[in-house]
Amino acid sequence: MAGDLIYAFRIMRLPLLDAGGAAIGRIEDIVLIPGFKGGVPRVLGFVATSQRRRIFVNANRLGSLDSEGARLRSWDVDLNPFKPKVGEILVGRDIIDKKVGDETVSDVALRPANDGKQVYWEPAKVRMARRSMMRPRPSYRLVDVAEVPSLFAMEAGGEMAAEAARLRDMHPSDVAGVVRALPLAQRKLLAAAMDDERLADLLEELPEAEQLRIIEGLDIERVVNVLEEMEYDDLADLLAEMPGEQRTRVLEAMDEEDADVMRRLLSYEEGTAGALMTPDIVIMGTTATVAEALAEIRDPEWLVSIAAQVFVVQPPYKPPTGNYLGVVHFQRLLREPPAMELGRIFEQEPTITPDMPEREVAERLASYNLLSVGVCDEAGRLLGAITVDDVLDRTLPTGWRQRRRVNSGAVPR
Repeated sequence: MAGDLIYAFRIMRLPLLDAGGAAIGRIEDIVLIPGFKGGVPRVLGFVATSQRRRIFVNANRLGSLDSEGARLRSWDVDLNPFKPKVGEILVGRDIIDKKVGDETVSDVALRPANDGKQVYWEPAKVRMARRSMMRPRPSYRLVDVAEVPSLFAMEAGGEMAAEAARLRDMHPSDVAGVVRALPLAQRKLLAAAMDDERLADLLEELPEAEQLRIIEGLDIERVVNVLEEMEYDDLADLLAEMPGEQRTRVLEAMDEEDADVMRRLLSYEEGTAGALMTPDIVIMGTTATVAEALAEIRDPEWLVSIAAQVFVVQPPYKPPTGNYLGVVHFQRLLREPPAMELGRIFEQEPTITPDMPEREVAERLASYNLLSVGVCDEAGRLLGAITVDDVLDRTLPTGWRQRRRVNSGAVPR
């Protein structure tokens, strides 16, 4: 169907196919994002039903879209429930049956386009229907998208919401490059338009001073909602940079358990392992099975570096835990039978103390080729872990993020 128009009503009846061509769901709607500075909108993705869930499928994940169905490039499917975001337009919900003068939108035709970097889909034509008392059967006409600009127009002040939608599926590091190129006022508007999780991802990619400038002016409830989406170690760094009064207000407004964790992390001296570590790691007991461990690390909410291993301890299983016993790496889990207990297969890898200097932490990770290293107190209780990505972030020269973005050409569209 390349080069041809394909109509929304047809797409919204197509099966969703996995990489092998088997039906795993059905397309229900099409998600558009407004064009930049009044340009032509483009298809961001599709809403589909799969396993009784309404999910979002990014357009970049489709290998083909034709009369056979919408076929995925890979086998994995994100089953997180679809939640419409500010700045997004749903063709079935927002466009079809919408009145334009004395006509009604009956369908939208899409066409493939190419911006030199990738092939994508964009609205090309709109089919308009008109009914009258003299003619009960509707008459139709096909018009260019440019002839009905009000259909895809943003609400007043919606440019930043649309930009937030356009940045939705970029890597947070690349989003940070775009944001850093904007004036501070526009950064704040863009941050206000982002959802909490996306804004948290962005903040983690910026220096703490810039983080503070972006969240300045947000009400305390929004700030807390965003900060609670951040990784513990990144959040501790940000809180440490806050003025004392602001930090106190944030901690008092946070969930009590999270606030206790943050106070504990803030008690460690800057430049030590304790200030680098995160307590949010995969921890299990000796009687947990390989099947249970694999099910846990399969959770997409875990960072790759965290999900690479399971720490085995005696109860309790939240830091500070009972006595630390060892670790089971992901590859070992794949080699063992599902019913095997972790207590029979853990390895006794070296740990570090929370007062170890950052430089020595980096040397320990390098010496043992580790993705992460456990941090234990003098009693042998597991307090958390430090991952190699956090060590790199601290040991690389100041300003490395900015230089990387300049060299990669990350600029706002």
